Amino acid sequence: MIPYSYSLYKIDNGINFGFNPDDYSRFKFGDDLVAKTFGKSLADGFIKDFLEDSALNDQIVVISSPYCFIPTATFAMKNYFVYQLNHWLAENNKPVVQEAKIHRTITYKEDYGELNAVDRLKLIGNDSFHIDKDFLKDKVLFFLDDIKITGSHEKMILKMVKEYGLTNSIFMLYFAELVNNDIHPNIENYLNYHQIKTVSDLDAVVKSGSFCFNTRIVKYILNCDFNSFQSFLEQQTDDFIRSLYNLSLGNSYHTIESYSENFNFLKNYITNRNYNLI
Repeated sequence: MIPYSYSLYKIDNGINFGFNPDDYSRFKFGDDLVAKTFGKSLADGFIKDFLEDSALNDQIVVISSPYCFIPTATFAMKNYFVYQLNHWLAENNKPVVQEAKIHRTITYKEDYGELNAVDRLKLIGNDSFHIDKDFLKDKVLFFLDDIKITGSHEKMILKMVKEYGLTNSIFMLYFAELVNNDIHPNIENYLNYHQIKTVSDLDAVVKSGSFCFNTRIVKYILNCDFNSFQSFLEQQTDDFIRSLYNLSLGNSYHTIESYSENFNFLKNYITNRNYNLI
């Protein structure tokens, strides 16, 4: 089965992306206002370019990019994509969206965005993806992600689809897609860190009033140098610190040696201040 693929923006050069790279960077580090803009724009584009002229009336299931305990940045974008799509579906007397989750067992801590296509597939190939097959029966599946660079994630999802014997109609939807093979895949890291270059740069996003945690943020904070981590943590609210600790545990980051110095400081910081963790 060949899935239908759609991307709102096609990246064919390393200068003009069609979207603001600073916005994209903030989105990847938890700016929910940008996630809202991206999600609504993707829904509007897909409706205009495909759904308005299609005869699709089946139940749609939207599935965000795979994650373990902490959602990815795509999850925030997915929320607004679903809201906007549901408005159109309801107005056209079609069933509104259902959602499902791909459960992911992650086996690495490396920054995926700096790798080439071969290394990406080698790295992600050790992960395992799981989904509720029975819930998906006879439904149309929209797999949502923020960006397609080499297609490694897509290959893993389609591998899962094959292993589960899914025969559903499948759509792969992306906010942006790299379409120029002459551009190195590390263009993704260029976008990810376009505005957020140090952990101190995160402070403005965290205190913007529209912040939501995701996997990238937690890993980035735990992986920064100790002095920067200590300084950053001391500027954050009790709620932020509690969330950082609980999310770190949920993704088993307390078991990763390279995070241990920062994680142990976080744990002791909480203990010494006698925080209520729930």
